[in-house]
Amino acid sequence: MNDPLAEAETGIGADLSVAPRGFSTRPQVWDVTLAIALGGTLGAIARYGVSTRWPYAPGAFPWSTFAINVTGCLLIGVLMVVLTEVAGHPHRLARPFLGIGVLGGFTTFSTYTADAQRLIADGHTLSALVYLLGTVAAALVAVQIGVVAARLLNRLRTLEGTQS
Repeated sequence: MNDPLAEAETGIGADLSVAPRGFSTRPQVWDVTLAIALGGTLGAIARYGVSTRWPYAPGAFPWSTFAINVTGCLLIGVLMVVLTEVAGHPHRLARPFLGIGVLGGFTTFSTYTADAQRLIADGHTLSALVYLLGTVAAALVAVQIGVVAARLLNRLRTLEGTQS
């Protein structure tokens, strides 16, 4: 007799290929979370170092934040090519640690918006608009430059390896 309740309670005759309700088959991801947190800490420390060594006066164009975001986006473009096209089979924590963690902690689009708000509050609306649009445009261009440069360097490296 096939009694589903009896099968669920005893496990006899139950289909073991299906996980019981409330049971997750997803693996624990604490190592990924920890990798992102550690990388983010390193990226934030690096960003803090750049911003303290390159401060800007209130009402002035925030060049340090602009440079941090554009440089971070350039490095994200390079990193994604390295991890997806060059490295073969990188460690599974490389992308969360370096991409989300380090570079995510380094880039600071929250400071970017706060800087724009400060520029507007100080009466520098045109500078704020140039900063808002210029940062996004430069960041997108930087990602593309990073991708193209990494691919070009990889091709040159591959060509040198075949000529040896």
